[in-house]
Amino acid sequence: MLKYILIPLLPFFGFLIAGLFGKYLKERAATVAVGGVLGAFVFAVSAFIDVANGTIIDENFYSWILIGNLSVNVGFQIDQLTAVMLMVVTFLSTLIHIYSIGYMHGDKGFSRFFAYLELFTFFMLVLVMGNNFLVMFVGWEGVGLCSYLLIGFWYEKKSAADAGVKAFVTNRVGDFGFVLGMMLIFTTFGTLDFTDVFAQATPQLAAQNIDLLGIEVGIVTLICLLLFVGATGKSAQIPLYVWLPDAMEGPTPVSALIHAATMVTAGVFMVARCAPLFSLSHTAMNVVAVTGAVTALFAATIGLVQNDIKRVIAYSTISQLGYMFLGLGVGAFSAGIFHLTTHAFFKGLLFLASGSVIHALSGEQDMRKMGSLRRKIKITYAVFLIGSLALAGIFPFAGFFSKDEILWSVYNAGSLGRSLWMVGLTGAFMTAFYSFRLIYLTFFGKSRMDHDVEHHVHESPPVMTVPLMILAFFSITIGFIGMPLIPHANLFANFLAPVFPHVQHGGTDHGLEIGLMIFSVLVAATGIVMAYVWYVRDTRIPDKLAEKFSGVYTLLLNKYRVDELYNYLFVDGLVHKLAGVLHRIGDVKIVDGAVNGVARLIGQASERGRKMQTGFVQEYAFIMGLGLVVLIGMYYVVK
Repeated sequence: MLKYILIPLLPFFGFLIAGLFGKYLKERAATVAVGGVLGAFVFAVSAFIDVANGTIIDENFYSWILIGNLSVNVGFQIDQLTAVMLMVVTFLSTLIHIYSIGYMHGDKGFSRFFAYLELFTFFMLVLVMGNNFLVMFVGWEGVGLCSYLLIGFWYEKKSAADAGVKAFVTNRVGDFGFVLGMMLIFTTFGTLDFTDVFAQATPQLAAQNIDLLGIEVGIVTLICLLLFVGATGKSAQIPLYVWLPDAMEGPTPVSALIHAATMVTAGVFMVARCAPLFSLSHTAMNVVAVTGAVTALFAATIGLVQNDIKRVIAYSTISQLGYMFLGLGVGAFSAGIFHLTTHAFFKGLLFLASGSVIHALSGEQDMRKMGSLRRKIKITYAVFLIGSLALAGIFPFAGFFSKDEILWSVYNAGSLGRSLWMVGLTGAFMTAFYSFRLIYLTFFGKSRMDHDVEHHVHESPPVMTVPLMILAFFSITIGFIGMPLIPHANLFANFLAPVFPHVQHGGTDHGLEIGLMIFSVLVAATGIVMAYVWYVRDTRIPDKLAEKFSGVYTLLLNKYRVDELYNYLFVDGLVHKLAGVLHRIGDVKIVDGAVNGVARLIGQASERGRKMQTGFVQEYAFIMGLGLVVLIGMYYVVK
């Protein structure tokens, strides 16, 4: 059991050492941090092997809360789903830690950065290993805290500090739904333990309703929708996606860690973990699927025109998370987690590769100031190309297998599924287009770099490029663990089968499945070719279209002005007005009123008392004598 406990504890020890002694360790803190997360990966591999051999771990370590009927233990559960997440989190985190040694070299906050990375990894591991909702929520809130610390790591920059606050506040909105969901789970099931809750998740329970503001709502549906509100915050789905693009203000390794291995996957994992509940509510499943599909398309349209290299990849993350929820929403739980897994590798690769480009260009992130880099930073170009092919879903790269499994499952999910399949296919076309728009603007065409920047272009050091090559290898190969069509060849789905309830989400017409796969690849290839024509062969086309459809282009470039809308409605409209009301009532009338009232009372009492002071000595002597007589009289009366 000790080796399982060490999986989260080793990164936590690394956090303590790097955080407390970083001043003395300086850049040697990275060695401690890498050792902590690498050790966690080794024990995660051991746990994965144990689970593959049939061992399911579900242990409580001590009683945490015992209040009335509420009993919560601190315990871990490692089943097939957790084992997959442990492998993804620890492996990606290890590579990102190693990469960060080169990327953050010379930064004055070097040891602090690695301390935060370790703490982030620790909380994510607690989240995926917890055996009840409250322990999961501790990890859930912990990764939210660490995202604030890491996004705003360069707090001297106002934009970074604001982005950290935005991420923290936006996630609190989603977390409020999660908390309400937990409360309803406890009142319904009398426990927060996963095993006990899911054991009571029966069709009979699904038929029970609750009165909500005069409306009869299925109790399981309400629980699932509240939990999903939390998922939309952590996994950046409409309407709570707005924090994720601004998270690019943090160092690039942070972007990779948040987008690939940790925080944004938390919502997907939570919905998958709660599959026994969600599968009982047709309404909740449809909400998840539709939200995922709309988010996938919505974010893809914004990614088409962004010019910051990291923001393009950020919007692709929001879009790909939408595909994961689309899969979960039609009951293809293993397909959703499969896409989470493949996405972790190629998205981690793309973010770290973008960091290599930024490193080579002395901090430049605007693709309009790049171009013709493929011969100057050959390794970065090669791995970037592999990551983009995987993201676009081109065979045989990893994204092809997981994306098409989702699309096939959606296609077989009834009439709504056919509509969502069209949305997903349109998003796949856009994904391929903006992925290769990025490739062509960055690595092809004429150089648009500043002369001084171009003069100093250089390939990143091996400490950065080796993790890139490892991720590129898995971006090519990891998809083969989910081979379709061939019986028993989908090792990933077979491994996860005991965790998820069986939901019919796939047909048996293999000819149709192959046809849809080929069609999907052709759609993606069309996007790639179109991007080549527009950004390599005739670079005047995008400018002409932007001028002709200036309204649409401006709307997409400004991200549909959702940030401005939220600022108007909530920041200025709600927060500032509420703050004004609280100031007038709380500060002015209550706090200031109480202080000023006490002062006035003392002043009035003093004013009246002052009139008793006449200044005549004989009057003072008379009063003293009178008081002495009264005291003597009281003495004899009492005696």
